[in-house]
Amino acid sequence: MKKLVLVRHGESVWNKENRFTGWTDVDLSERGINEAHEAGKVLRENGFNFGVAYTSYLKRAIKTLNFILEEMDQMWIPVLKSWRLNEKHYGNLQGLNKAETAEKYGDAQVLVWRRSYDVPPAPLADDDSRNPRLDPKYKAIGNDAPITESLKETVDRMIPYWETEIRESLKKEDQVLVAAHGNSLRAVIKVLKNISDEDIVSLNLPTGIPYVFEFDNDLNLLKDYFLGDPEVIRKLMEEVANQGKSKK
Repeated sequence: MKKLVLVRHGESVWNKENRFTGWTDVDLSERGINEAHEAGKVLRENGFNFGVAYTSYLKRAIKTLNFILEEMDQMWIPVLKSWRLNEKHYGNLQGLNKAETAEKYGDAQVLVWRRSYDVPPAPLADDDSRNPRLDPKYKAIGNDAPITESLKETVDRMIPYWETEIRESLKKEDQVLVAAHGNSLRAVIKVLKNISDEDIVSLNLPTGIPYVFEFDNDLNLLKDYFLGDPEVIRKLMEEVANQGKSKK
């Protein structure tokens, strides 16, 4: 049996402040650090032993992965990083408070920006300091670095990496770990579970909760489940869903 474990990074400082984050490289909050350690403990207690791990270029995902592997005493395994695992780029929304933005533009418009499948937010200007094309860590991809993205565009840049890298690793390894972001992981889940464009936007991934996919040796999906207390996970999913609503 093959197992793929997806973990959305622990709560970040901007998650805590309810801000659109995207490619902004913010750190984990204290709660996020604790969530990452707890994820590692749960995986260790359930006997996981990974052959390889993947993460993004963003420190909140990298640190989440490091804390997980530290708890598992598996920091020695190969770790591969890719910008393709980065969060969806939120364009000109990055840094704005979600609830305040909803109060200004309405819950429906913010829901479109956050979760519609093919409508991106307004792009960043070429000279905007938030533009990843000005960031040295994205020098290698140049103008391929997005300045805004819809979920569709996030899926489109993530799926080739899933097919050529992560899925290929699953053919060689029994267990693979991916620590990334809500939307890049949503792209993987969309493919694995054949979720429609309409339904994938309502999938809410809680921070720091391992999501396990079990496959047969031909990589046919057998089942998927979260590791943790179902009631706690339900409340965390509701918390994610409510982030973009105004407080009126």
